[in-house]
Amino acid sequence: MAKQRFREIKQGRIQEEVPKEVKSPSTKGDYASVGLKIKAFLTDAFMLLMPIMYVVFYLVMDGREGFAEDKMLGWFYILLPLVIVQTIFMYFTGQTPGYRAYNITLIDENTKEKPSLFIIIFRNLAAILSFFTLLGWALMFFRKDNKTLHDLLSATAVVNKK
Repeated sequence: MAKQRFREIKQGRIQEEVPKEVKSPSTKGDYASVGLKIKAFLTDAFMLLMPIMYVVFYLVMDGREGFAEDKMLGWFYILLPLVIVQTIFMYFTGQTPGYRAYNITLIDENTKEKPSLFIIIFRNLAAILSFFTLLGWALMFFRKDNKTLHDLLSATAVVNKK
């Protein structure tokens, strides 16, 4: 390659060669930020969890007092429909309403595609474990790829949708 002079490039006689950047599919820029994941979680909490909790508290358990008498059964009645609804959303679109609102999606880390039904179910059940231990959710603050415990266990990732 011949030496290029700035004046020749500036006057348009020679085109400057710009090196192309090669971007791997799992770079930091692809993973959803902690802020987006928290916003999506809060959106899902209000759009999915709150209606389920209302139905369980007032229609199934006959009020707060009924829920207080049998909290374990009450949480089962709340978490089972939540896992089912989230699994349906994730299976068909790869996104919950919160994920869609913030333009993020769930992928299988190995295939870089939408995860299988089994992986989604496993991830959603592991998310309950992450929630009750709190350590599982706190992991995203300490990892460069912002993954939670249930993402690590299910080999999934939450990424910015293209």
